[in-house]
Formats: sequence, C-alpha cells, structure tokens
Amino acid sequence: MINRRIRWLGLVLMACFALLFLQLNNFQVRQASKLVSNPDNVTSQPDPFMLPRGDIYSSDGAILASSKRTNDSYGELRVYPAATATLFAGITGYYSVAVGSATGLESEYDQYLTQHNSPATTLGQLLTEHKTTDDITITVSVALQQAAETALAGLTGAVVAIDPRTGAILAMYGNPTFNPDLFSVHGGPKGESAFDAVTSSYDKLLSSPGDPLINYATAQAKAPGSTFKVVDTSAIFDRAPQIANHYFNSVSSIPLPDTNGLTLSNFGGESCGGTLAVVLLRSCDTAFALVGQMLGPDKLYREASAFGFDSVPPIDLPAGEAAASNFPTPQAFAGDTPGLMKSAIGQQDVTATTLQMALVAAGIADNGVIMAPHLLNQIVDDEGNVVQTYHPHPWRRATSAKTAQTVRSYMLGVTEILGGTAYGMFPSYEFPPVAAKTGTAQITSRGCGTYNWLIATAPAGPGQTPTVAVAAIVPIPPGPSCHDVTGAQVAGPVVKAVMQKALAMQQ
Repeated sequence: MINRRIRWLGLVLMACFALLFLQLNNFQVRQASKLVSNPDNVTSQPDPFMLPRGDIYSSDGAILASSKRTNDSYGELRVYPAATATLFAGITGYYSVAVGSATGLESEYDQYLTQHNSPATTLGQLLTEHKTTDDITITVSVALQQAAETALAGLTGAVVAIDPRTGAILAMYGNPTFNPDLFSVHGGPKGESAFDAVTSSYDKLLSSPGDPLINYATAQAKAPGSTFKVVDTSAIFDRAPQIANHYFNSVSSIPLPDTNGLTLSNFGGESCGGTLAVVLLRSCDTAFALVGQMLGPDKLYREASAFGFDSVPPIDLPAGEAAASNFPTPQAFAGDTPGLMKSAIGQQDVTATTLQMALVAAGIADNGVIMAPHLLNQIVDDEGNVVQTYHPHPWRRATSAKTAQTVRSYMLGVTEILGGTAYGMFPSYEFPPVAAKTGTAQITSRGCGTYNWLIATAPAGPGQTPTVAVAAIVPIPPGPSCHDVTGAQVAGPVVKAVMQKALAMQQ
C-alpha cells in the first residue's frame, strides 16, 4: 500500500515538473517577445535609441544606414553615409532620438533592424537567449539613383522606375530631398538637448518649398494630364469597345455642355483628330474629352480604380508615406459633364503620384497585371542567415492581356510615328522599342504653369517582354518667368536617362 502511494506521488511530481518545464519554456521562448513588448512591463523596456541596430544596404551593396558606437549615455548613434544620404532619404527615412521618431524603411522594418531575440532553432538556443539585429537589402541601386539624381538636378520633381515583372522598385527619387544625417545627433556642442540641436534644421525643412520631408515620388499627388489617356484607352477596349472604331474630327476646340459658350482646346490651339491610335499618339485633348463623355463616369471610374486610383499602393513604407491617387466617384459628376470631360484628360480633380503613374505603365507592360511595388529584397540576421526574402505577387489586374498589348502598341506610336508627342526621344540606335505617353496638365486655370509628365516602358516591341517601367513629373510653377512647355520637353529627358541606365544594368 505504501509503495503504491509513493509511486503515485512520484508520478504526480513528475507531471508537475513536466508542466513547470513546459510553462517555463512557454514564457522564455514562445511568449518572450510579447512579454518584452508589453507596455505594462516597464522594467524591461530599454530605450530603443540605446540599442544596436542593423544596417540597410542598396541592391549593389552600399551601406545606406548603420549604427556607430558613441561615448555618451546612448552608446549608439544612427548615421547615414554622406555619399548616399540625400540620394536615399525618401527611402531609408531617418531614425533619430533628436526628432524622436523614425520614418521610411527605418520605421517599416524596425522590428528587424532593432535588437531582438532570435528565433530558437536548436535545443541549446531553447535554454539560452540570443539577441540579434537583422540587416536589410533593398531593390534600389546606388547607380540608378545617381542617374535619377543627375537627371533631376536643378529641377523639382520625381522619378520612379519599376521592374513590371516583379514590382521591384529600381529607382525612386524626388527633388528637393534632405539629409537624414542632420538628425543624427545626441546633443549640441554647448550641452543642448538632442531636439534643440536639430530644431533649426528640422524647422527649416518643414517650411522649405517643395516639402523635402514628404516623399515626392509616393506622397505628393498632382494632376497627371494626358498620361491618364492610357487609362481612357484601356477603358474603351475593356468597357465600350465600339468607341475604338470612332473617328474623331480634326478640330482645335470643342464646346463644353451647359457652360454658356465655354470651350476646351487642344494644347497650343492646334487642330487634332483621327482614329483612336492617332489621337493617342498626338494626345488630342478634344478627342479624349469626348471619350470621357462617351464612356460616362461609371465606366471611367471603374477603369481608374482597376489601375489603382483611389487606393494606396501596397509599397512597404509606413502609413502616410504613400498617398492614394484620386479619380472622382460617378456621383461627383452628377450634372457636371464638363468636369467629366476635363477629368478624362487628367485634369479637374484628378491627381496621381509618380508611383501611381509608374504602376499604370507597369500594368500595361505586364499584360494587364500590376505587381505589388516593393523596396525589400532580403532580410539577413547577424550570422548571415536569410530571415526573409521578398516574394513578388500581383496587386491587381488592371486590364486584360489583350487590351494591355493593344494599348502598348498604340503607345509605341507616341515615340515611333512622326507627329507622336515623344517622337525621336528614344532613337533606335540607343534604345529598344519604347512605349510611352506624355502629359501636360495646367496648374492654374489662367496663365502658364504646368505639371509635366512622361511614362514609358521598354523593351516594348512585338513579342518583347518589357523589363522596365518609368514615370517622371517635373512641374513648372506659375510665375513671372513661367513659360509653357510639354511633358516631352521637361520630363522626357529624366525618363530617358533613367530608362537608358536601367536597361543597361539589366544586360
């Protein structure tokens, strides 16, 4: 009887020990991260600005952000190399105790970059705690960013290049930019606080023309002008194919309904008309205003939405650093046919970011599929093990493969047919066939001042698979020295330089 009780007691104690062991491992391993990050666990919350931090690398191996040891109370300072700081500011963002926040990739991938417990993969790691920081490598190269910077030198604007097959961002640069290393301080020379040491620099950037702290490429939406005609043309084939055979009379202007004699004119007052292919390559405003009227607000809105308007592109940047582009809802055009006609040529209340228009070009390039845009390539831990690799996936189907191929062939006319608005810009001795669309939107209803655009993809000849899609915007603001220019004249050289470098790097 006694031996039996001892055996039962032994079994109970062994069960209790097993449960204790499991619960200990539950706390130390499975729930460790959750417990450490619990806001009620104040004793285990170290100042994140005092912790080591992983590096950010460009696709061609340059360090874009790193941490260095300091002799002050923080012990670690985030720094940005001078050679690439302004070049990648809109991408890396900053991680600053002085500002008290993080932006860009520094914020988006903070959980990997900051020191954290590494996952246990062996029995020994189950019983010990291993702290690690991860490094991230992005899809953007220094070489292509430098080409973008050079092309935009002295200009306000932005350019985005994408691999339409994967959604990988190849270049993303906006001007004006800023130097994130200005915020890499722990205090001033006279003992000022970190914030006081950067206040003047930060305030100056906040009030600078062009909003350098706001990513021009992803968060500043402007009227896309005639680049929106790519969406119009796709809507015709997708939703009203009978319009594709319409012949547009050659006119210099058309009356706007219900406006007591107001008219809408072509750029420069030129006469323009012809088949759909011709009015696209010549960018006839009169024709596409009528297209908007013939399509109607519902069809045009649904096509714009399919291409990503009115949605924030799913790029891996923090909330608020990528903006939605806008095409008004059908209800907004109730009783406003003139507004619909102006919207069809990318004006009125239509706005788009440079990223959005690059995605429009990418959708046409990739047979109607827009791949999710992304900056991340890989995450690697401090022992060289790959923690995560980005896997490309579609964001949305913008249009059918047949429509995309047809529109792409029409866009070839823009660069290859005499009279095309970008004719001769991409000579065959320098480029493969390039499909493009120009855009020039008025900034104000009176006087000069324009948003100048060009979107393009290549190689875009018959049977070819486009590997690069590029969009650029260069505004010319109103003013006493303002002059009317076109997207081809101003944004064209930017796209040309970036396209040429991107294609060469893919060889």
